[in-house]
Amino acid sequence: LQGKRVTLMGVGTFGGGIGALRFLLDQGAHVTVTDLRPAEELGLSPSEWESCGRVTWRLGGHDQRDFHGADLVVVNPAVPTDSPYLQIARRHGVPLTTELALFWQNNRARVIAVTGTNGKSTTAAMIHAILRAAGWTAWLGGNIGRSLLTELPDIEHHHWVVLEVSSFQLEHLDRLRARPDVAVVTNFSPNHLDRHGTVDAYRCAKQALLRWQTETDVSVLNQDDPDVAGWPTAGRRVWFGLFDTGREGVFVDQDSGLAVARWAGQEHTLALGQWLALPGRHNLQNAAAAVGAARAAGVPIEAVRLGLQSFGGLPHRLQFVAEVDGRRFYNDSLATTPESAIAALQAFPPSQPIVLLAGGSDKGVDLGGFAEAIVRHAKAVALMGQTGEPLARLMDACRASPPVRRAVCSHFEQAFQWAVQRSQPGDVVLLSPGCASYDWFRSFAERGERFAELVRRLERRAARR
Repeated sequence: LQGKRVTLMGVGTFGGGIGALRFLLDQGAHVTVTDLRPAEELGLSPSEWESCGRVTWRLGGHDQRDFHGADLVVVNPAVPTDSPYLQIARRHGVPLTTELALFWQNNRARVIAVTGTNGKSTTAAMIHAILRAAGWTAWLGGNIGRSLLTELPDIEHHHWVVLEVSSFQLEHLDRLRARPDVAVVTNFSPNHLDRHGTVDAYRCAKQALLRWQTETDVSVLNQDDPDVAGWPTAGRRVWFGLFDTGREGVFVDQDSGLAVARWAGQEHTLALGQWLALPGRHNLQNAAAAVGAARAAGVPIEAVRLGLQSFGGLPHRLQFVAEVDGRRFYNDSLATTPESAIAALQAFPPSQPIVLLAGGSDKGVDLGGFAEAIVRHAKAVALMGQTGEPLARLMDACRASPPVRRAVCSHFEQAFQWAVQRSQPGDVVLLSPGCASYDWFRSFAERGERFAELVRRLERRAARR
């Protein structure tokens, strides 16, 4: 890349774009950074980069010249593949790649890659915690929000890299025939139809994680998900789930929290429910998947226990924020699909009163099941964003008795205040939108941070009384 003209398209807000920029500059490239959003929306200070002399900033819009005149275009995976600017690059024979694809091409270490519609961030982080507990050098990156490109000089061949991989990222990795040593698929349900168009296209993108594996690799699959259980792979199958079928894998009883782990002729009983601090059946499944991947990598059982016991969860994933005036506030802003929000509702005991904040930008998925779950599990719900009105209509169609109190709110602060006012001591106030954040926020993280900020403000007011 020395002396090459590289266009970096789409900086993003999770660190991948800046990680790619640093890597490209380290390689001696001349980089044009272009994004439709202005610098202030991206939280960038272009002046900080002036000293290097090889960066051109084109923010607030794109220029065709940056695409037909480049030697390489590095694309943010969120950019639609049919973007007219990418079409210009293709017509002029300019190769396209992504931050994660660049990492994959230059990485020397073994890889555990995790995908799925829900639970992939938590599962990847659990695997990383277990590997670290074994005393191994392990790196965590990918869609979880951290670029590992600039860490490449320190990543050795005997290390392990744990990557969370989205369907958008897999579209580009598929062209490289990327083959993880251990692939994990947490589950599958319709999502991102606004990008992929059909469920079949979305499934095809996800299946790329397994597509190029060989018999020397391992595929850790959810046996409780009939879709995933039937996915083709040449890798050695390791199963996980809530029902023990006697196969090789990790199976956990959701009532007792006990799991059986079978691998390479050995069988162990694991107290996953005791070791795990996170609530909910879905987190038992995530833990079972993580244990399956870790055992496939060769981690001893004692490190599994230590790793899970040390794992406190991730920000914005059913994260306890505070208790204020007897109300417990939970931030589950990463619940960007109906299924993940339903899992959050089901993580609490049936007798627990829940006031929910739900809704957001519309990804074209069916919200009927989410509306039914709200009616079953919530006492009141503040509905937000593009999907607020559709969710209200779907809830009305459920004809709940008594009806769940609801309000369609015009901004986030209104939704928060409404939820607090409808709650009582002993209630849970839960942000679990079941939808993406891009109508009101730049990211799920910004949405979750805003929720936590409002809770802390409430906490300060309570302390002054």
